Amino acid sequence: MPSVLIVDDEKPVRESVRSILEYEDFEALEAGGGKEALDLTASREPDAVLLDIKMPGMDGLEVLENLRRDHPGIPVVMFSGHGNIPTAVEAIQNGAFDFIEKPPDADKIVVTLRNAIAHHKLKAENRTLRRRLKATVEFLGESPAMREVFETIEKVGPSEASVLITGENGTGKELVARAIHLASERALGPFVDVNCAAIPRDLIESELFGHEAGAFTGASTRRQGKFEQADGGTLFLDEIGDMSEAAQAKILRVLETREIERVGGARKIPVDVRVLTATNKDLKSAVEENAFRQDLYYRLNVVPIHLQPLKQRREDIHVLSRHFLTRFCEENGRETLKIEKEAMSLLAGLDWPGNVRELKNFMNRLAVLAAGPSILPEDVERALDPGSRASEDPFQSASTFEEFKEMAERQYFLKKLEQHDWNIKRTADALKMQRSNLYKKIEKYGLK
Repeated sequence: MPSVLIVDDEKPVRESVRSILEYEDFEALEAGGGKEALDLTASREPDAVLLDIKMPGMDGLEVLENLRRDHPGIPVVMFSGHGNIPTAVEAIQNGAFDFIEKPPDADKIVVTLRNAIAHHKLKAENRTLRRRLKATVEFLGESPAMREVFETIEKVGPSEASVLITGENGTGKELVARAIHLASERALGPFVDVNCAAIPRDLIESELFGHEAGAFTGASTRRQGKFEQADGGTLFLDEIGDMSEAAQAKILRVLETREIERVGGARKIPVDVRVLTATNKDLKSAVEENAFRQDLYYRLNVVPIHLQPLKQRREDIHVLSRHFLTRFCEENGRETLKIEKEAMSLLAGLDWPGNVRELKNFMNRLAVLAAGPSILPEDVERALDPGSRASEDPFQSASTFEEFKEMAERQYFLKKLEQHDWNIKRTADALKMQRSNLYKKIEKYGLK
């Protein structure tokens, strides 16, 4: 049942409109003035607002300005007398959906409000589809490790399971969270992300759960927290390992009860939110050292997804480099540049300590600086920061003996394939191995 907030200082008008709306299966809310309307909207967002222009104190235009700033997703229909039509037109120019003249016509009210709600719902769906497209094209990879990540997202997306995403900075943890959201039944709901490490510890609870006016110094008005903003959608808590123990306890309670309390408030507010989390820390070790709550860890880590650093999946550098270069050439008004084979080999040989984020920024730099029409090795050399090169011995990056053996084996097969111009039969004969086994190696290491 869609809800409509009727804002008018005349009680008989509110009652008249209320009876019209309730007869047409709307839920009608009332406010006798601007401040009351903003307070009510802060605690519970209606699907639309029917707003009188001329009111004592805060008038309709001022209320509209506040709603557009704090609640841009709520359509506003202005309510005006005949003499206020120029003002109503001004309101539409400032973001109102439409206006209705007084005295109100029942059919006009119902049709206009239904159109306003449907129009804004369609806009929200279009924004979601654009985000889905962006997430799809940005989240790329052909390595076995990334194929496994894609398969996990496909399986876990439609569920309500909590997912803990781990990996170094810049590996794409937020993109994984967005992909899970877009693969879920909540895809048309909000996706709200919070970087826990960027919020001072004494403000994290207010940020997540909101606060009431006067809850602490500087809290002059009531404010919705991220949980309320994500209602019906997904809340992504990045760098969850940096959260204080007190905030951890409250997060656990919300996951168990599906209710929150604003800071300084006593009322329990139900929320329907799926929580996804990410960290670049070893949370299991943090639990063992009593630096992170064990019960919360198990709640969050229902399905783990680990993103390997780019240097451990170098075959993804090819597809990512080409994608980013195409994108940034378009953004900078250039013809799409080719990447010459030798330049790509140089890119693939770098360690990229900043992972996908660093590669993305580097390709942006190349799109701007390269003379074109192709990216040459010297273009890559000129654009490199000092210290960006891979170490002289790339195998030194292997953290385990098993990883070292896999890196060496991958390099061995790649060189042999290149020596025989990627002729599988000749390469297999030279290595004295069956072609089927060579195909398995090619697939295992994502060789091209």
